[in-house]
Amino acid sequence: MTAGSGVQAVAAPGGAIAMPEVRRGPSFWDRFKRNRLAVIGLAILLVLGIAAVIGPSLVDPPRQQNVVERFQRPSIDHWFGTDEVGRDIFSRVVNGARISIASALAAVAVGLIGGTLLGLIAGYLEGRIGLAIMALMDLMLALPAILLAITIAARLGPGLRSAMIAAGLVGLPNYARLARGSALTVKRREFVEAANALGASRTRIMVRHILPNILTPLIVQATIGVGNAILLVSALGYLGIGAQQPTPEWGRMLSDAQKYILDAPYIGIFPGVAIALTVIGFNLAGDGLRDAMS
Repeated sequence: MTAGSGVQAVAAPGGAIAMPEVRRGPSFWDRFKRNRLAVIGLAILLVLGIAAVIGPSLVDPPRQQNVVERFQRPSIDHWFGTDEVGRDIFSRVVNGARISIASALAAVAVGLIGGTLLGLIAGYLEGRIGLAIMALMDLMLALPAILLAITIAARLGPGLRSAMIAAGLVGLPNYARLARGSALTVKRREFVEAANALGASRTRIMVRHILPNILTPLIVQATIGVGNAILLVSALGYLGIGAQQPTPEWGRMLSDAQKYILDAPYIGIFPGVAIALTVIGFNLAGDGLRDAMS
């Protein structure tokens, strides 16, 4: 038996030494698929992803109007019906998948990158700098998310880009707090102390040694955060300070449909269902990802 290895060799017939088979634990996919709800969430995201990537090329232009066919109920010709100016709702929902999901991913990227950077600095440096950064994060968390997003988007001006930036900044404190907590734990490990003793710079220690070891919880949080970002971007579009007409963004479509909710409820039902399915898909997949990585 090799010292310290914990693996004992077994003598095989003929004097040969046979090493026992090393049993490996279940793979990441095996752990993930044990959660059936997570698999359902992943399936929803795959369907939405396919619709967002290739769907717009298979349907009519989302801005094509035909006043003669306005307020058509769902039928074979128009699966989701038509709106007040004769635009095909199915086409707009499919095109809206690309816009809504892409805007949510962009918002999460803003919050993830900014929050990770601030949390990493606050966790590693601590002291006055860390306290100042986290005080700012706590101040942002003290404000209602939708109110803060409205304030930022209104300041930047109506538009989809403003909604993405606002949603990203609203989510930034969550990533900063998570990154700081993880960095505080990792910085006290032996390999970080060894790098510090060898004279490595603070930047090198943070980037090469601490950052790779705090990414797992941040990735899980980002996956769940996409659903929240979609809701926030859609809410800003619904309030009129996000995407503007005639952009086929789901929240904007809901805002335009509220005037016809009694006479043509299907105009708002399908974008609302699309938002709900997307949020559910990301939340279920995020929960499964968290369990599989833990």
